[in-house]
Amino acid sequence: MTTDTPFPTVDERRRRWLLALGADDRSGLSPRDMRIDAALSALYGRGDGGEKESGNRRGGLNASAPRVAKWLGDIREFFPTPVVQVIQRDAFERLNLKAMMLEPEFLATLEADVHLVADLISLRSAIPEKAKDTARTVVRTVVAALMERLAHRTAETIRGAVNRSKRTSRPRFADIDWPRTLRANLSHWQEEYRTVVPERLVGAARHSRTKADLDHVILCVDQSGSMATSVVYSSIFAAVMASLPVIETRLVCFDTAIVDLSEELKDPVEVLFGIQLGGGTDINAALTYCQTLVQQPAKTHLVLITDLYEGGNAEEMLARAAAMVASGVNVIVLLALSDEGRPGYDDAHARVLATLGCPVFACTPDQFPDLMAAALKREDIHSWAAARDIQTIRGGA
Repeated sequence: MTTDTPFPTVDERRRRWLLALGADDRSGLSPRDMRIDAALSALYGRGDGGEKESGNRRGGLNASAPRVAKWLGDIREFFPTPVVQVIQRDAFERLNLKAMMLEPEFLATLEADVHLVADLISLRSAIPEKAKDTARTVVRTVVAALMERLAHRTAETIRGAVNRSKRTSRPRFADIDWPRTLRANLSHWQEEYRTVVPERLVGAARHSRTKADLDHVILCVDQSGSMATSVVYSSIFAAVMASLPVIETRLVCFDTAIVDLSEELKDPVEVLFGIQLGGGTDINAALTYCQTLVQQPAKTHLVLITDLYEGGNAEEMLARAAAMVASGVNVIVLLALSDEGRPGYDDAHARVLATLGCPVFACTPDQFPDLMAAALKREDIHSWAAARDIQTIRGGA
């Protein structure tokens, strides 16, 4: 039997085990493999020079920024970016590299991703002046990459959900929906000319919408430490949605304090540096503030992004959510807005909110634009989630 990917040879399997477990005898490794082994051993079990640390699996990078920078350079040479990001996060936890992140020379060597942005935001107040420009450059790089990935689809999806919800038989040329127009005029087929001559055009209604006509979206985001990547993604989406004239968008972040960043949404980098990750959680206080923003409940969509671990008054928080749902506000609870899947969350609070009629689930950034489109069209979010194999929380005890 032949395959496109043959089984590794005995020597290749031995090589892989040596690199995975750490090589006591490096005689079977090439010079490049010895560098890979040294780089992995520095973090996962060996000290400098290849000797095992006594008594524990402690790495050997020590607190030297140039040394760590060289090590990160080696890691980037040997492994693809997703693996580099995993190793980098392990290094932050095992070797306490966060202190070195405050050095601009070290910051410039790091593989920038959403987790690094979250770490930088959490260290915002500790970043010295000499490293602030570098930190902003790193954050801006990640934000630009996320905007490139998410902005266009988000804008088009939400515009479509709002603008295409109303049809007219007198659309402007650019707004004609040609497939619908052809279907509506099939009876007017002209055999002589081999074409359809439409008597009725179908397209999107275009009209000036006043601020009172707009749907209002409030992203209410828990900025406690456990929600770090969700905060980054929420800020990106809020900035994109705020640029769309078809909806009105607000961004409210909270821990035990509340900060309304709606006026800063023109620059998502400034939004992120306006966030202070960490601290406690007072969801009730956040919902109290959001209630003051609701002027037309039937046109308001509140997306509460939190793991529901309430440090404030839990009974009042649930009662306030119930009052908002009863008033007509479209309340959606996201346990996370990240690529990591569903995090730990307060199951009891999640079930109560689900019983109230709030969809409660975790959402990836790639799913979020479609979610907002479904919300703006007032579709059944539970059905929307089920169609995408997204598991929602069930109500009841």
